Amino acid sequence: MTVVLVLLALVPLLAALAAITARPRLTQAVTCCCALTCLGLAFCLVPSAGRRNLDIGILRVDALSAVFLLATAFVYAMCAVFSIGYLRHDETAPDFPRYARRFYLGFNLFAWSMLCAPLVNGLALLWVAIEITTVVSALLVAVENTEGATEAAWKYVLIASAGLGVALLATIFLYYAGAQVLGETYDLAFQPLLHAGHRLPETPVRLAFVLAVLGFGTKVGLVPVHTWLPDAHAEAPTPVSAMLSGSLLAVSFYAVLRYLQITNAAVGPHFARTVLLVFGIASLLLAALYLLDQHDIKRMLAYSSIEHMGILAIGASFGAPLASAGVLLHILGHAVAKANAFMGAGALVRRYRTKELDKLRGGADLLPWSAPLFLLALLALSAMPPFAIFRSEFQIVAGGLQSGHEGPAAVLVVLVTVAFLGLALAVTRIVLTPAPQGEGDPGRGETSVWMVVPALAGATVLIVLGLHPPADLTQLLLRGAAELGGGA
Repeated sequence: MTVVLVLLALVPLLAALAAITARPRLTQAVTCCCALTCLGLAFCLVPSAGRRNLDIGILRVDALSAVFLLATAFVYAMCAVFSIGYLRHDETAPDFPRYARRFYLGFNLFAWSMLCAPLVNGLALLWVAIEITTVVSALLVAVENTEGATEAAWKYVLIASAGLGVALLATIFLYYAGAQVLGETYDLAFQPLLHAGHRLPETPVRLAFVLAVLGFGTKVGLVPVHTWLPDAHAEAPTPVSAMLSGSLLAVSFYAVLRYLQITNAAVGPHFARTVLLVFGIASLLLAALYLLDQHDIKRMLAYSSIEHMGILAIGASFGAPLASAGVLLHILGHAVAKANAFMGAGALVRRYRTKELDKLRGGADLLPWSAPLFLLALLALSAMPPFAIFRSEFQIVAGGLQSGHEGPAAVLVVLVTVAFLGLALAVTRIVLTPAPQGEGDPGRGETSVWMVVPALAGATVLIVLGLHPPADLTQLLLRGAAELGGGA
């Protein structure tokens, strides 16, 4: 299994190399093959990581990191297939080969950096991997070379770099805390810090955790350090938006969970869970209110991402084993549902040539596959049964009640309901309302089958995870919840 770890860290680089040297069609084929290979490798890790830790050199996978690898690999595969149909619209442009080269180089490097983040063993290496995601994804946000995309990318770089500067300070404080016990030459690997947790000095650990939540929370999209997120998601190409929302936010939250583990071991669970609860409720509240009044389809999905990151923070704050398992299932469900939603939005934007919600009407008539799949994705994001997010949010709320957090659990339910109203109003207008009379018909039929197949696969996964997750995956989630210290 150690070979699998090495391959996961290398395969996306092969696709990036192809983007530099090969023609666009060959690059697309290589990217799809590499992405599907990464997904297969991530699946191979599930049974083993559910039973034991795997490591080789600087690479290490436990149950917690395997969940994030699986989510990232699945979104990578979906977006690689989707991008073939999405970019076909631009193939006649004179500069398409140059654009495709830049797009696929950045796309594969972005996936590589997000796969490396859960793979590496140590807080310093984790910070480096997430810093690389910032650089590559900012270039991808600006790849369209429009004024809006350039402004969004610049805003993203400024805010995310400031946040990661704070996260670096958190790393330094935790290194200082560890040096008091482990000596000055240790390498910030996870396991030694966890084993020495009860002996770490409490003050620098508390400070490191708050700085980590603020710093990595910038990339997660937690309020009040979320302001880059709606602009970047709205301006990036749709496959990039899907990876930003489905994978990058989750990978950044993974970093917060690593600090949570160490903080719980050092100072007990109350402090860290209180911090996460405050940030989670603030994020969920703001996102739910903004979802009631959105005019851009991709910005609406961006605020939905902030909502779900708030749910994850609240779920992690409950600490009960059931809630922790729900958080990890929510990572998977949100990754797939949000990728599906952005792919559906991308198909609608391609057909209507606008992102304005007021101009998107009659989707079910014009896009007989993509529009209903978009509707299913929005229902999944709204925690409707039988989809995965209904199951995960039910576990989070039940875990909150089980651990005595009745008030926060009730707040979560109320705010999720408000967010559902905003999404339901928008998707009803887009999919089910007839197109206004007298306007030009954008034409009936799907843009490309490549844009439908990954959405069908995603919808199937959401139903399977909601009704009956595979036994190996359930074992992985339970072991991941135990590693998070549920109930500690």
